[in-house]
Amino acid sequence: MAMPTPLPSPAALQPPPAAHPGGAAPPARVRWIPIRSLADRHRPRILAHLLSLAPEDRYLRFGHAACDAQIARYVDAIDFLRDEVFGVFNRRLELIALAHLALMDTSPEAEFGVSVLPHARGRGYGARLFEHAVLHARNRGIDTMVIHALSENTPMLRIARRAGATIEREGTDAQARLRLPPDDVASHMSQLLGDSVAEFDYRFKAQARRVDGLLDAIAEVRTLIGSEHGRAASD
Repeated sequence: MAMPTPLPSPAALQPPPAAHPGGAAPPARVRWIPIRSLADRHRPRILAHLLSLAPEDRYLRFGHAACDAQIARYVDAIDFLRDEVFGVFNRRLELIALAHLALMDTSPEAEFGVSVLPHARGRGYGARLFEHAVLHARNRGIDTMVIHALSENTPMLRIARRAGATIEREGTDAQARLRLPPDDVASHMSQLLGDSVAEFDYRFKAQARRVDGLLDAIAEVRTLIGSEHGRAASD
């Protein structure tokens, strides 16, 4: 049986960091993070990701402790022709971080929301997804990013503040607004390269899983043959 041709590691294809829109220095990052654009076919994975959030995480993400039915309606209502949804996958192709960039119908603004699974937090995924959404928003002519968050959602507000957003608080609610520079050749090239490398990274992980599955199957067959030989010898 012919083995699948292995793909080279995508590490060497990492795109350069995008310019920071707010003028403030971006937070330090240990490594590049591949972010993949999601489509309608990914609704089941998006739903599974959001349903796996604990009640307190749902409260911070949606502003209330959304039940399963409410989350399902939210996922069903995502307009992939208008909005953009981004995801970070681990080596097992589990969707561990998710961002939704929802474009406004009546103004050149977009609202940003993000969630990261508990075991994947502390690695900068939220900040990178925000930067990625900013880049895509600029390239679509959006001039303002808006974040509605609870005042207690410190990580999200910290990300917005570091980007240069202005934050207004009213009781338990907060709204961050970030003015974006217009798109340019560099922003479009950065998006093109980043999207291409992220897709390559996903294919690399998918092929690695297929190879692992094949090797596991071969090992299982060898174990079975060995046990059959052992029984035959004892007979």
